[in-house]
Amino acid sequence: MIRVGIIGATGYTALELIKILLRHPEVVIECVTSRENLGVGLDKTHAQLRDCTNLVLEEFDPQKVADRVDFAFCCLPHGASAESVKRLHAKGVRVVDFSADYRLSSLDEYQTWYETDHPHMDMVGKVPYGLPEFFRSEIEAADLVANPGCFPTSAILGIAPLIKAGLINTDAIIVDAKTGVSGAGRKPSLPFHYPECNESTAAYKVGSHRHQPEMEDVIQRCSGSPVSCLFTPHLVPMERGILSTIYTRLNQDVQQQDLLDCLKKQYRSAPFVRVTADLPATRHVSGTNFCDLTVRVPSVGKESRHAIIISCLDNLIKGASGAAVQNFNLMNGFDERTALL
Repeated sequence: MIRVGIIGATGYTALELIKILLRHPEVVIECVTSRENLGVGLDKTHAQLRDCTNLVLEEFDPQKVADRVDFAFCCLPHGASAESVKRLHAKGVRVVDFSADYRLSSLDEYQTWYETDHPHMDMVGKVPYGLPEFFRSEIEAADLVANPGCFPTSAILGIAPLIKAGLINTDAIIVDAKTGVSGAGRKPSLPFHYPECNESTAAYKVGSHRHQPEMEDVIQRCSGSPVSCLFTPHLVPMERGILSTIYTRLNQDVQQQDLLDCLKKQYRSAPFVRVTADLPATRHVSGTNFCDLTVRVPSVGKESRHAIIISCLDNLIKGASGAAVQNFNLMNGFDERTALL
């Protein structure tokens, strides 16, 4: 059994992670930490866990955690996460980090977008990006993995194979994404307050969302070609899910089926990506680790120059905690589907 610690265990992604790990046959959760609610039972913080665990929230002490666990999932915000990961990593604890602290290739890019110095700068650009569909071998050999962002996962999985195959243009890719309110986390925030967002749809962080550089960076790593994305997220009044509609221009005269075949070829051995001829919906993937993909080539006059990719996933599972367990499984030599199917 692998002894696991969860650093920052009170949020929505931590709850989903714990629910998955409690059914994992090779895991025992040894400790859960928080910066508040110390000494409070985990089942008091997450009522869904009532009668499932008697774990108690405790203060994060790197030495005490390292003495008790083999592996940690770090569910802290950027900056705070890297500091904690650095201390655990130095003590030989293997980690999947949920924050953005290790996702980007460039330290300058990180400091530009996150407006802070990096606490573990010598590791930036050296940590595998936790998307098994493209970085499996690196993840399997790693002792620290950067778990992907939810929006970038939906975009990268749809875009990268088509760019790699030379089928779509790398300029001015438009990613129009809709997400549920859980994507903002558990901490109260006025725009995500129920009376503010119910019966309403709104764009947010237009032109400034920090997932945009992550999309561009990782798509380039996956495909070998630099790309330019225009990314706009929208909040819709639902609890969970992401639906990304991605607008691209074709490089050559190809049929819709050619694009679907390209995606199917890329993901033929990927158990959690489903390429479908149907139009995906968030309810089809809710509560699962699946990403559903399709593509359309609209008929405009005699000739179409565009392809529209639809990508759909659960932001808390494939966009966060399910992906983390998928990475954990690969890092420990388990079937990547363990506890996820």
